[in-house]
Amino acid sequence: MAGLLLAAGQGARLGTPKALIEYEGERLVERGVRLLEEGGCHPVVVVLGAATVQVRGAVAVRNPGWASGMGSSLRVGLAALPPEAEAVVIALVDQPFVRPEAVRELIASRARLAVATYGGRRRNPVLVSRRDFAEVAELAVGDVGARAFMRARPELVTEVPCDGLGDPADIDTPEDLALLAPGGHSAAAAGTGPRGDDAAHPGSGSEAGARGAG
Repeated sequence: MAGLLLAAGQGARLGTPKALIEYEGERLVERGVRLLEEGGCHPVVVVLGAATVQVRGAVAVRNPGWASGMGSSLRVGLAALPPEAEAVVIALVDQPFVRPEAVRELIASRARLAVATYGGRRRNPVLVSRRDFAEVAELAVGDVGARAFMRARPELVTEVPCDGLGDPADIDTPEDLALLAPGGHSAAAAGTGPRGDDAAHPGSGSEAGARGAG
């Protein structure tokens, strides 16, 4: 099971690429790689664009067309996976509160196409089998990731409940940075339900391989 982290976005509203933002002593790109590794994915491919950074334990590829949206990063990432990878779990760099347990649940589902749900809503990560890579890539345009394929092939989708296994809240605006402060995320989580984008659902233009599955 391979892992794919989409981390090419510029983070225009944040003033810095999201991959370089730090949380709990590590950059979000490093945290995303660790999420996939600890969840059981190997190798892990990271798609970069606005920022160039070395990430230990991952294969880094650059998306020269990163500014066109998440779809191009998803296509670049899928093309970079080794031929022996029978499936991939896709995660987003700006969702640092997703936990490895969610990745493990997707893998354990043994589904052809699986999406994590929180509170009944499709979010991230997303698992895609190799047999569907070509169609997923073909439909990934602009800021749409795996969502278009899920809509085109709803009969293939397996929803995997991940309540209690993290939060898909994304870091997209300056206000969201408060979630990264000590105690910031726990305080917000106590008052709100899960929010954010997904590889399955893009949000407001931020990087998403699977931003929202819907």
